[in-house]
Amino acid sequence: MQTAINLWPLLGVLVIVVGFVLRFNPMLVVAAAAVVTGFAASMPLETILATIGTGFIKTRTLALIILLPLAVIGLLERHGLRVHAQQFISRFRSATAGRLLIAYLFVRETTAALGLTSLGGHPQMVRPLLAPMAEGAAVSRHGPLKPAVRQRLLAFCAATDNVGLFFGEDIFVAFGAIALMHTFLLGAGIDVEPLAIAFWGIPTAISVFFIHSFRLYRLDRYLTQQQAEPVPAPAAARAEVAAK
Repeated sequence: MQTAINLWPLLGVLVIVVGFVLRFNPMLVVAAAAVVTGFAASMPLETILATIGTGFIKTRTLALIILLPLAVIGLLERHGLRVHAQQFISRFRSATAGRLLIAYLFVRETTAALGLTSLGGHPQMVRPLLAPMAEGAAVSRHGPLKPAVRQRLLAFCAATDNVGLFFGEDIFVAFGAIALMHTFLLGAGIDVEPLAIAFWGIPTAISVFFIHSFRLYRLDRYLTQQQAEPVPAPAAARAEVAAK
């Protein structure tokens, strides 16, 4: 006979969603979510505080791991990393922003499927390398970009990294989400091997690759159309022309 599953601890997820939507302090939101989850799971206050303290002690070196790469990347950017990346990609006449992002999507998704999730990322790959190279390819082909067009291109760079990582890592059998799904299915009385769960992530990853690649192909067309349109003159200039 199966026992009832207590779903009240999921209130912690609701606390996180509401806190982030209302833009409260992230540390306070996470701490409040932990306390709410603990009380919903009928944990004593002492146990909740001890669990939070244990987690803090185990991850106290995480800040150092995050800040060191940022310092190195900042030093590289100060010495012209972004400029060299733009100059490098501008040498290839056939290179476009869409083609570059499609190639990065393939590499990102493939490496994530092998468990190498740290090879990409926004701070260490997108901002210092991918975004300048995509922007350099677009400028080399279309000329200086309009502000709105540039922001859209940068958004596609970030989205490409997210898509490749999210759907690629679901194929890696040792990924945490695979273990979570395996444990959840076992609790529901369904015995499925983790390898089978990871295997059925392959069709989704392939479909996502072609769908997002089509979006990146349309990005090249968007850049061509937007850069071909004339930039509207400022109101003062239009008034001066009308007066003449």
